[in-house]
Amino acid sequence: MKKFIETLKNIWSIKELRNRILFTLGLLLIYRFGSFVVLPGINPAELQTGGGQGLLGLINTFTGGAFGKAAIFALGIMPYISASIVVQLLGFAVPYFQRLQKREGEAGRRKLNQITRWLTVAITLVQGGGYLTYIVSQSPGAIDPNIPWTVFWVSNIIILTAGTIFAMWLGEKITDKGIGNGISLLIMIGIIASLPQALIAEFDFRLTGTGGLVMFLLELAMLVAVVMATVMLVQGVRRIPIQFAKRMVGRGSNQLPAMGKRDYIPLKVNAAGVMPIIFAQALMFLPATIAQFINPEAASGTGGGFLSALNDFTSAPYNIIYFFLVVIFTYVYTALIVDPRQYSEYLKGQNAFIPGIKPGKPTSDFIDSVTTRITLPGSVFLGFVSILPAFAAAFGTNIAFAMFFGGTSLLIMVGVVLDTLQQIEGHLLMRRYDGLTKSGKLKKKGGMMGIGADL
Repeated sequence: MKKFIETLKNIWSIKELRNRILFTLGLLLIYRFGSFVVLPGINPAELQTGGGQGLLGLINTFTGGAFGKAAIFALGIMPYISASIVVQLLGFAVPYFQRLQKREGEAGRRKLNQITRWLTVAITLVQGGGYLTYIVSQSPGAIDPNIPWTVFWVSNIIILTAGTIFAMWLGEKITDKGIGNGISLLIMIGIIASLPQALIAEFDFRLTGTGGLVMFLLELAMLVAVVMATVMLVQGVRRIPIQFAKRMVGRGSNQLPAMGKRDYIPLKVNAAGVMPIIFAQALMFLPATIAQFINPEAASGTGGGFLSALNDFTSAPYNIIYFFLVVIFTYVYTALIVDPRQYSEYLKGQNAFIPGIKPGKPTSDFIDSVTTRITLPGSVFLGFVSILPAFAAAFGTNIAFAMFFGGTSLLIMVGVVLDTLQQIEGHLLMRRYDGLTKSGKLKKKGGMMGIGADL
């Protein structure tokens, strides 16, 4: 505890770091305030959206409840995430985007950022119309009848778009002048916003219902264990040793062979990050969408049958299919972002090699083989984490609290916290202070759980 307090004092004593933290907290507070400002022409007391389940529940969680409140930040930063994912996927398939990503350096990155912003505007305009349609269908009594329909639709679509663009601007400002990845922090603060209410609800449920205080403490202990296991998944790497070729130093008769430097290639156990869960959740939402046109009762989860089971995240069919989708998408996305040939070319350019492996194609095949082997346990573990909320709910845990036992929410929170702590530790170590950990090192991450620095 004494060392922890000393570390906090060191953080506060660094003026630049202190200002960055305060700047970040200020912008996060503005973002949270916007989550409670309701769109004009809507009576919040009559709203019956509740955020829904499936993909709608996921969006409501990411926006900190703004989706269910019909706030100006109802769409949050999700359109920007969608645009970033689209641009990232285009970078794998379209030569023009590949050239911008790999060959044009900083100018290419600026061009990609500009494309992402314009695509965000287009996606938000479409999603804004869809969101207003959802509100009208779910809560027709919440719409002010005195406002003309044209004015209501046009003005609110513009406000929703402006809200998303403003949230994107807040995230970029946090990244530039604050601490941590701004877009990731906006998502995390929305997720954490529902944690106190879920924790209090679970505490009241256990004290007044079954289990009592002992069961509540046991749940907290299990949550801590799950978080620790998720940290291991996020930070876990397989180190492939490499060695740089010897070189001659000096001139004439004084030439001496310099010792070859040893290093390693860190291959992440979960290179795909949170993307497989996002893709799997989006795919699992399709049956419910189809069921709305075929059988509305099945879409609501009350009609029974297979379609109803696929709309219930606690059912066995849902979790079995969901688990295998996460495993499959982990392999697919890892194959897209991990290029063994690129590693091989880089090693060749740096005059380095893997001991016992010939340069060129043998090196590429070896890295591909290692990646395939470590992706199996990583994908299975990620699939297990994704269905943990269903297990928690099956043991009687409140649904809202059970969502924090795994899935996208937990992975994003762990990834963002580790990335932010790594940046804080960098400021401390630059000024010769002790780091945040006993060893003084946190493994550097490349962004938010596989979505990357694009977010």
